[in-house]
Amino acid sequence: MQKVLIICYYWPPAGGPGVQRWLKFVKYLPEFGFEPLVYVPENPNYPMIDDSLVNEVPKGLRVIKQPIFEPYQLASFLSEKKTKRISSGLIPRSSKQSFLERLMLWVRGNLFIPDARKFWVGPSVEYLSDIIRKESITTIITTGPPHSVHLIGLKIRQLHQLKWVADFRDPWTSIGYHKKLKLTKASQKKHQLLEKAVLENADHIITTSKTTKKEFASLSKRPITVITNGFDGELVEVALDDAFSIAHIGSLLTDRNPELLWELLQELCEEIPKFREQLSIQLIGVVGDAVKASIAKYGLVNQVSFLGYVPHKTVLHKQRQSQVLLLLEIDAPETVGIIPGKLFEYMHANRPILAIGPKHWEAADIISDTKSGKCLVSGDREGLKKALLEYYKAFQKNQLRCTPTGIVKYSRRELTRRLANTLEWES
Repeated sequence: MQKVLIICYYWPPAGGPGVQRWLKFVKYLPEFGFEPLVYVPENPNYPMIDDSLVNEVPKGLRVIKQPIFEPYQLASFLSEKKTKRISSGLIPRSSKQSFLERLMLWVRGNLFIPDARKFWVGPSVEYLSDIIRKESITTIITTGPPHSVHLIGLKIRQLHQLKWVADFRDPWTSIGYHKKLKLTKASQKKHQLLEKAVLENADHIITTSKTTKKEFASLSKRPITVITNGFDGELVEVALDDAFSIAHIGSLLTDRNPELLWELLQELCEEIPKFREQLSIQLIGVVGDAVKASIAKYGLVNQVSFLGYVPHKTVLHKQRQSQVLLLLEIDAPETVGIIPGKLFEYMHANRPILAIGPKHWEAADIISDTKSGKCLVSGDREGLKKALLEYYKAFQKNQLRCTPTGIVKYSRRELTRRLANTLEWES
């Protein structure tokens, strides 16, 4: 089998969607003639931990590790809570940022370019160069964010005759939080130059959305393939919640706060007998203070359960027992191409999705094509209330069901087949 070196930052026991993508790719790559060798940091500062994912690492997989220095470890002496929130992507609005938070964001954006893992680049290139020679590696794959990982690939590509595939799970300079880093013009320019260098030197680029592919195609002549995230495992039927449960999985950031949803749920509580006592809102993951304030504002505190971060297996169970699965995205032009990884697990759970996001959202097209739920544009009051009522009435009749179509192409095995075809083309 052909050996492929995969360089990544997020790896079990890290939690969150960034881990799932390559944990599943390496599971299936041997079926298609590739032997993965994974390189990860030895002592990373992961914002979320899920020890259960360690058991999903394929037996026999070779994982090599090297120490990493991360400035977050020093910043945590100033404020461990604020450091963890910022590293998790929970960035408060400018008007509510403390002086320390503003300082930390400025330092993060301007001194650590492209990110706080930049100090891992040099030692990794030196260490991996020896591995590449000893193992006769002919293909490397880097996956980001953090985009410092792509800089490892860039430097290795300059030193060795091999093929380099750069996998972008998220965009780089166009992603929403990039604007919140208080970048100087010089820092912004440096980010753009590094991004362009990666896009122009990688032999092949992989994105998770068509929107990002179009964006990168304007910056690079290199071939670009879209390989989305997906779902894995057999569908296990579980008993549905007795309540009219609406579950959201993942971090619920301040800018993603669905205030109109909370307002309409309050209206329905007042308009429909028993709606309040039957309603159950389950928020799984980190929830921003502004979201909690909105929930209190609309009198829904007693209907909401804040479950925090839970193991991935528990997440899958919650998805399958919930009456409705909530998918949210920030209403902004730069989020049109963001397809949350949980969407594919939502579809596989066979529960109806209620999605609220920007106009022309790429995720909405997938939901429509697979008949897996309803998608509303942010601010569509009439449409959202109608969707809630339709779901609730079906729930009352015990007829709230969903059978998505054509989702096999989003299974992790089929996605790995696409990746293998890309690697075959590169070889």
